[in-house]
Amino acid sequence: MAYHHGDLRRTLMAAAADAVAESGAAAISLRELARRAGVSNAAPTHHFGDKAGLLTALAAEGYDLLADTVTGARLSGGGIVEMGVAYVRFAMEHPGHFEVMFHPALHRADDEELPAARARAGDALAAGVAEYVGRRPEEGDAETARIAAWSLVHGHATLVLTGAVRTGDPQARTRAIARLLFPEDAAR
Repeated sequence: MAYHHGDLRRTLMAAAADAVAESGAAAISLRELARRAGVSNAAPTHHFGDKAGLLTALAAEGYDLLADTVTGARLSGGGIVEMGVAYVRFAMEHPGHFEVMFHPALHRADDEELPAARARAGDALAAGVAEYVGRRPEEGDAETARIAAWSLVHGHATLVLTGAVRTGDPQARTRAIARLLFPEDAAR
């Protein structure tokens, strides 16, 4: 059994993300996580307390990664369409995180990091929508545009991850679908 890791918390989080992606959040256990990471059964409990603590930390990390991903797309000038593509790319690259992020019943209600990470991701997404609506004042309602954009990319990512939609390149398909809703950004 390995007792020394450079960053045991990081090792446990990576093992948890892999386990959730493979078997789902319901199937993960702290004992199995310890086995995967090659540490004592007490190590995950020491870092996360319980399964809800682990899944809360995984969700918070996911929201932070999502915020970085969509912000990068926005700052590169890709507009709302490329932010949507970045959202789906995040989901494909981090399916374990994506699975637990949007299931509050899996999280600790008293966690302080999760709401901050969720707000950061929400702000990153809202910034791109605000830019889009700001260029098109006749479009009006930024909240409706935000929900429409999020529904489109979140729904598409979920359909691909669950196998309900099979596509060779989820990002290219997302780009094509997003251009239907936001055709003005197609030339960006």
